Amino acid sequence: MAEIVVYTDGSSRGNPGPGGYGTVLMSGKHRKELSQGFRHTTNNRMELLGVIAALEAIKNGGNNVLVYSDSKYVVDAVEKKWVFGWEKKGFNGKKNPDLWQRFLKVYPKNNVRFKWVKGHDGNTFNERCDTLAVDAALGGNLKSDLYFEKENGYPS
Repeated sequence: MAEIVVYTDGSSRGNPGPGGYGTVLMSGKHRKELSQGFRHTTNNRMELLGVIAALEAIKNGGNNVLVYSDSKYVVDAVEKKWVFGWEKKGFNGKKNPDLWQRFLKVYPKNNVRFKWVKGHDGNTFNERCDTLAVDAALGGNLKSDLYFEKENGYPS
């Protein structure tokens, strides 16, 4: 069983505004970086999407995965098991149900644990993810966060 360490971060330039996520996955000698930017989104959506993108990038299941995130929103929702209660209630009144449902499809494929890390505190990999997320948010070729844009009345 492989041990995979993941760092993630999300960013939005305005909240809402253009946003992006960055993630670094590491296992043994292997390292992979992922990032993507979106036209209209929120910081919390990008924090969560960074985790989802990382977990979806893990091709084989059954791994021990340790996710480091500076998002209390994401870490607490999973580690304190809030998201499972939200799911039972159909995410009624909760934000980002589309992303939480996507997360819950990929989460059980591995043994995933979360650890909160303080942001902007000199952690090398958290800082790298922040750079990836900000660069993605400020870059060209921004994607549409379809669910968010539709829910908030942005033109297609």
